[in-house]
Amino acid sequence: MTQGAGQGPAMRTDTLRDFRVPVTEPAGYAVSTGLPGEPPVYGEYPAYYGDGTPSVPQQPGYPPQPPAPRPAAPQAPYPDAHLHVRPGVEPAQATTQGPDEDDPEGYTPTYRDLPVIGRGALGGPGDTVQVQYVPQDETAGPGPLYVVGDVHGYLDELVTELHAQGLIDAERRWSAGNARLWFLGDFTDRGPDGIGVIDLVMRLSAEAAAAGGYCKALMGNHELLLIGAKRFGDTPVVSGAGTATFQAAWLLNGGQRTDMERLQDVHLQWMSRLDAAVLEEGHLLLHSDTTAYLDYGDSIEDVNDTIHELLNRGDADITWDLFRKFTKRFAFRDEGTGPQAVRELLDTYGGSRVVHGHSPIPYLLGEVGTEDGDESRGPEAVDGPHVYAEGLAIAMDGGVTMAGKLLVVQLPLSD
Repeated sequence: MTQGAGQGPAMRTDTLRDFRVPVTEPAGYAVSTGLPGEPPVYGEYPAYYGDGTPSVPQQPGYPPQPPAPRPAAPQAPYPDAHLHVRPGVEPAQATTQGPDEDDPEGYTPTYRDLPVIGRGALGGPGDTVQVQYVPQDETAGPGPLYVVGDVHGYLDELVTELHAQGLIDAERRWSAGNARLWFLGDFTDRGPDGIGVIDLVMRLSAEAAAAGGYCKALMGNHELLLIGAKRFGDTPVVSGAGTATFQAAWLLNGGQRTDMERLQDVHLQWMSRLDAAVLEEGHLLLHSDTTAYLDYGDSIEDVNDTIHELLNRGDADITWDLFRKFTKRFAFRDEGTGPQAVRELLDTYGGSRVVHGHSPIPYLLGEVGTEDGDESRGPEAVDGPHVYAEGLAIAMDGGVTMAGKLLVVQLPLSD
């Protein structure tokens, strides 16, 4: 597993809004523009990109390094900035786009009990993970349950937080015995080493299983986006905003070229097997704060089976529709309608609380990107999950891409 290969510390620069859909094809690696004053196409928070500068790769086995200091939180991107270009791209290469106000809502998955380890998982061609089975006392019951919010390529921050919780040791090996660990999706894009994050999670899943615990993951909308960009590239897809492609949308939303260069079949296979939802000890774990899951079945099993079947068809338009639906957000935020939206999910799939990632806590709290431009409370204030919607929802995206915090939390919460 290589850390930070091909890229250095990520610099966050505000772009338009999350998940923009281009109308025309971009030239090279240009970033599309938005229309001033228009509402966002999909989400409601900015995307951030790395600066793309190379760094010396770091091999597994090194002790976790503390995260590099982050710059101050970016200013709200509207209404001033309506042309944003990725580093190294001339402004003349940028393309334009229009809003898509009729898009569906948001998404997430995990392949149960089957760690997938292959080339690249440990840092070299043909590497395989060697784990030692540790017999467990079956009368002891399951270990503690942990969840991880959106990682977005920030491998160093992830290692630091996992180590702080005692889930891995100084050599990045599973050290939590029969503990249970769930990632809520969005492993790649925006940060410097998304493939390194996936490699780590794949390896930990094997090590945890051998120790009597498990490490599993849900699919985020960024996994759908990366799968689509790799499988379909510049193939046009149907979009309310005009002609769109996965390749262009991936770049617009923080896609890192070094991740694409290192992406292998084993990564694609692992991502495509991830489930959308799971129920753990009364917690309904999802990636996105949306009710789009209800479109795919009346049980968790039906939802996961349906999404797997649709994704495996290899159809660009069907995959695009999945991506669009599971990119919507904020279904639980409104004080009037939010609690009812959560209850609808819980009544259908079970559980007493929804735990999700996807929407950064600073945006749920209105601390960043408010209409009046008040930036007095920044994302640095995030130090734990956000419980809202009358206590029925727990948000886990601490905003690591915007100088916030990558959250690794034990459930149930003490509140």
